[in-house]
Amino acid sequence: MKIYTKTGDKGETALYGGTRVSKASARVESYGTIDELNSFIGIAKSHIEDAEVLGQLKKIQFDLFTVGSEAATPVDKLMLANGKSRLSLIISDTEIEELENWMDAFEEKLEPLQFFILPGGGKSATFLHAARTICRRAERSLVFLNESEEVRPELIKYLNRLSDYLFVLARYVSKLNNEPEEYWNPNER
Repeated sequence: MKIYTKTGDKGETALYGGTRVSKASARVESYGTIDELNSFIGIAKSHIEDAEVLGQLKKIQFDLFTVGSEAATPVDKLMLANGKSRLSLIISDTEIEELENWMDAFEEKLEPLQFFILPGGGKSATFLHAARTICRRAERSLVFLNESEEVRPELIKYLNRLSDYLFVLARYVSKLNNEPEEYWNPNER
């Protein structure tokens, strides 16, 4: 089987369920941005050595494939004619709560925030900050899609929580690597 199909050569692609749409559609933009986020988390992982963090990020990458598959499926195609779900996995409150628990555990080990943090630090923290901004864009793209086509609210909630997690994780990784945080303090300009 060849990786190229040539079916997208005219600027269209097939969604999960078979519907063909423009590659410029809001739905394709949303799952494309989720894919970009997943790749950027992979870049961050390549600069992290902590086994616990790597395990969490691997789970998140798995979950992002789940989010992306649902984002690539119109709501009217989520169920098959026989009444079964087209997708074997969907994001639920369980994955959202998992992110919250991980954040809570990391925050117990961090100094309380007093100022905004400038994105940066070592390589791993910098890539995590960049992943956070891509996550926010992915969230915005799902919200935009939801204005014209229904999106399950758990997907938007998951990305919202994931961006918070990536911020906390960037701070935690900086601490693990003894890299100082730089603050945006308007009084020190």
